[in-house]
Amino acid sequence: MHIRLREARESDFAFARGVYFETMRSIIERLFGWDEGRENRNFNQFFKIEEVRIITADGQDVGWIQEQADDSSINLGSFYVTPAMQRQGVGSQVLRILLTNARNQAKSITLAVVKINPAVQFYAKRGFRITNEDEHKFYMRSEASNADRHQPTSE
Repeated sequence: MHIRLREARESDFAFARGVYFETMRSIIERLFGWDEGRENRNFNQFFKIEEVRIITADGQDVGWIQEQADDSSINLGSFYVTPAMQRQGVGSQVLRILLTNARNQAKSITLAVVKINPAVQFYAKRGFRITNEDEHKFYMRSEASNADRHQPTSE
């Protein structure tokens, strides 16, 4: 499977919103209850097209990431793969790309993941360590020097 990241376009907004709702709805329902209006407002606030790249697998859109970078780190603010494409190695390949890019820039990668999200184990297996936590999330980090030590396995 050929995985690549492409720059997002305005026309990708509905796709990204749909993937986010599809992947996060059950977690949001468990934690806060589902309120469509609130979730639309939240998505509209955090989704910034200039920070987004669309994940493609063999030319098909299958997910998206959103990153913010500074001099020393890259924050992976969003990372979503459609449920139909999960556990097929897509996330592992994307994370390998991101870790390699971070290592080449001598930057760490940071992220936040909801505690009840199975993605916590996905990141931990790939070298991310919990740096702190709050009521709902773990905050994780992978140091640039560790990026090449953790070879991702199949999802």
